Amino acid sequence: MINEIKQDGEARMQKTLEALESTFSKVRTGRAHPGMLSGVMVSYYGSPTPLNQVASVNVEDSRTLLVQPFERTMVQAIDKAIREADLGLNPMTADVIRVPMPALTEQTRKDMQKLARGEAENSRVSIRNIRRDMMNDIKELAKEKEISEDDERRASDDIQKITDKYIETIDSRLSKKETDLMSV
Repeated sequence: MINEIKQDGEARMQKTLEALESTFSKVRTGRAHPGMLSGVMVSYYGSPTPLNQVASVNVEDSRTLLVQPFERTMVQAIDKAIREADLGLNPMTADVIRVPMPALTEQTRKDMQKLARGEAENSRVSIRNIRRDMMNDIKELAKEKEISEDDERRASDDIQKITDKYIETIDSRLSKKETDLMSV
């Protein structure tokens, strides 16, 4: 019973970390990486389709993404989708689409850093909410006399250790992202 609660909570915490990583991949640094365009939706014959399903996205050099459409007719639609995605990117179009990363100003870097810190804090809050739910479940079991007080105390300590581990992971990923953002 207790192990099921811990496993469920830890799985939820892992999903929170994955969501944070996904969000961090969209926060722009000075370097090019394909994840930056993961949220771009292209109008593919009238229906919105993720960019990675209509083109391959590769890193040409440290400051340029290379987007190669699977169909030549999609070049203009992809160009339009990237421009409208509000990422601050201006693609250069030929047979392939080159997306240069503009150099970030100091103010933009600080704004991106604030955004990353906010996302990390949201993840910490989510982890704490999961911990609260797990603790309530444990207390409910103790209240129903399904587990002893000692088991309740041990489970609470284990849940706190799991929570601390995930909070520490979030902090380390945030500091790594801040280092990436502030490096020129």
